[in-house]
Amino acid sequence: MQVHDSIESLRSARQKARRKAAFVPTMGNLHDGHITLMRQAGEHADEVIASIFVNRLQFGPSEDFNNYPRTLTADCERLEAAGVSHVFVPDENLMYPEPQNYYVEPAPAQISILEGEFRPGHFRGVATVVLKLLNIVQPEYALFGKKDYQQLMVLSNMVRQLALPVEVIPGETVRADDGLALSSRNGYLSSAEREEAPRLYRALSRICEAVRTGDHDFLKLETEAMSELVAHGWAPDYIAVRRRADLQPPVQEDDPLVVLAAARLGTTRLIDNLEI
Repeated sequence: MQVHDSIESLRSARQKARRKAAFVPTMGNLHDGHITLMRQAGEHADEVIASIFVNRLQFGPSEDFNNYPRTLTADCERLEAAGVSHVFVPDENLMYPEPQNYYVEPAPAQISILEGEFRPGHFRGVATVVLKLLNIVQPEYALFGKKDYQQLMVLSNMVRQLALPVEVIPGETVRADDGLALSSRNGYLSSAEREEAPRLYRALSRICEAVRTGDHDFLKLETEAMSELVAHGWAPDYIAVRRRADLQPPVQEDDPLVVLAAARLGTTRLIDNLEI
């Protein structure tokens, strides 16, 4: 596995190999969900390229940019064991050598809801850095996990509408045995909070089961689930049943649906979703 800290080095290696590549961008502090995505990427291309870059643009002023775990050595060991061919590890001076004056602005309807409502500017930062990384790496495929469901929608739409020559492949959410979606931020949970954390998954599962059995009173289901979380010490931002296609409220009974949630447990903000 080759580790590259310059655009020239990565592009030179790619040009020499001339192999189809699948790209998985990350912010590091890797867990089994990331590694599953790397292995899935290997099923679609001749080589897998990962990036590790903690992107300041997608963090809000009160979020954890400075404290976000940087575990490059351990991450590279895991990536090599997973069969990754190249890792791109730019620093901020490489990614943003001058003030970033050009941004990708997703449509307001996509980013004023759910995560976008509670994290203003987040998706602008995500879309901008991903477009930049795709231009640097120039892969044939790019993989993004479904755990960040709204992010997957925003990036898929960006790739399609800007006619980028890359195919987006979604990766299924990887969970612990008790249902908790794997996340780098799970490491912030205390032992007691870690025991409580699967309640979010269970709440979403009950909504899914209710909808499958014909209960379409979505507001009631959402309100009950949020009340349960509050009763157990959570601070939910939202629990919402939405159309998978655009994350807007359902209109027709046969709309394919997803239920999404974000809630704080202690100081840790967890997100999750389940397709219905």
